[in-house]
Amino acid sequence: MKWLARGIVVVALLMVVTAGGLWHVNFNDGVDVNSGPPASTDVATIAHGAYLARVGNCLACHTARGGAPGAGGLPIPTDFGTAFSANLTPDDATGIGHWNSNTFWRAVHFGRGADGRLLIPVFPYTHSTLMPRADADALFAYFKSLPPTVAQPRPQELRWPYGTQVALAVWRALYFQPGSYTADPRHDANWNRGAYLVRGVAHCSVCHATRDALGGADWNSLTGGVIGGQGWYAPSLVDPREAGLADWPEQEIATLLRVGVARQGRANGPMAETVMRGTQYLSDGDVRAMSIYLRSLPQVVHTSPTSGSTPASTAAITGGVLVGQKLYEKNCASCHGSHGEGVGEAYPPLAGNRAVTMPAAENLLQIVLNGGFNAATQGYPRPFGMPPFALQLTDDEIASVLTYIRTAWGNDAGPVSPFKVHVLRAIADPAGSK
Repeated sequence: MKWLARGIVVVALLMVVTAGGLWHVNFNDGVDVNSGPPASTDVATIAHGAYLARVGNCLACHTARGGAPGAGGLPIPTDFGTAFSANLTPDDATGIGHWNSNTFWRAVHFGRGADGRLLIPVFPYTHSTLMPRADADALFAYFKSLPPTVAQPRPQELRWPYGTQVALAVWRALYFQPGSYTADPRHDANWNRGAYLVRGVAHCSVCHATRDALGGADWNSLTGGVIGGQGWYAPSLVDPREAGLADWPEQEIATLLRVGVARQGRANGPMAETVMRGTQYLSDGDVRAMSIYLRSLPQVVHTSPTSGSTPASTAAITGGVLVGQKLYEKNCASCHGSHGEGVGEAYPPLAGNRAVTMPAAENLLQIVLNGGFNAATQGYPRPFGMPPFALQLTDDEIASVLTYIRTAWGNDAGPVSPFKVHVLRAIADPAGSK
C-alpha cells in the first residue's frame, strides 16, 4: 500500500503546485486598489477618454436597449451562455462610483474587478491590457463624468463551469498575458499607432480571430471566425478571398471605417454597428493609421472554420439552382439586377462580390433571414436596407436562392444547405425556426 500512499502524496503536491501557479498568474498583480488616486476632472482628459470610449465602442455593450448610456445590463450571447454587461456609471451602489483609478486600471490591465474576482473575458481585457496607464485613466475619467444611474447588474447566465473562478483562472493561464503595446522598430509611428488601435482600443480580433473550442485565440490574429452565440461570421482580414485589404487603396479602407460604404465593400451586421457607433468617429490621423496597418497585413489563404455548404449530389445542386433562379427573379432582381450587377450605392452587386463568394455563407444567411442595413454615419446618414425573408421563404427556398447567387454570373462558391439555414434561423429565433 506504500505505492498508493506515495501516489496520493504526489497527486496532492501536484494539485498544490498547480493551484499556486494559477494563483500567481491570476492574482499576483500587485495593484493596491485601496490607495489609488481619484478620477481626473481635467476637461481635456475627459474628452480624450470619451474619444477612446467611442473608438472602442464601449457604450454599445454597456448600454441596454432603452437604458441609460453606460448603465450596463445588455445581454451578450456567447457559446457558453449569456453574459450581462456591467454598470459603468458612477453610482456608488451599483456602478463604479466607489472605484478609484487603481481599481479601474486593474480591471482594464489585469481583468480583475473591484472585489478582486476574475472578470469574464466578454469584457475584452485581453486587448485593453495593451492600453498605457494614461489612456486607461482618461477612460476612467470619462466614465466617472457620466450621470450616475442606479442599475443593479444582472447575474451572469453562463453554463457551469465556465463562469467559475477556477475555470476563468485556467482560461486566463492559457490565453491571457497582461502587457502593454510595444512599438515595432521596423515600422513608423503611423503603422504602430494603427497596430495599437486595432489590437488594443478597437479590439478587432475579438470578432476577427479564429477561436478554439474554449473561446481562446491568438489575439494578434485576424484570420476570421464565427462570432459566438450570434451566428455572424467576421471575415478574415488577411485572406484575399474574404476581407483581405492589401490591394485596397489606403483611402478606401479609411472610407469603409468612417462611412461604412466604400467602392470595394460595405459594412453589414455587427460591423455596421461598429462603424456607426465607433470607427466613424476616428480622427483623421487615427483612421489613416488603422488603414496603413490593416493594408500592411500579410495575406494568407486559409481554410475557413465554417462553411455554408455540405456535400450534395450534382443533381441536387442543379435542381436547387433552377429553383433558386426563379426565386431570385421574383424576390431579388428588382434591386440587385437580373445579372447581379446592383445599383450604385443603393443595392450592392452580387456578381464578383467577396461577401457572396467566400466559403462562409453565414452572413448571407443572416441578411436574407433577418434583413439588414448598412451603417448610418455622417457620411452616409440614410442607408438603404434589405427586408427580411424569414417569413416569406422556407429553409429549402433560401438555400436554393443563395446557391444560385453563389454560382451565377461567374461566381464560383459552394452550395448552401437547408440544414445550415435551419441552424441560423434557430439562432435568431429559437422558438420559430422552420
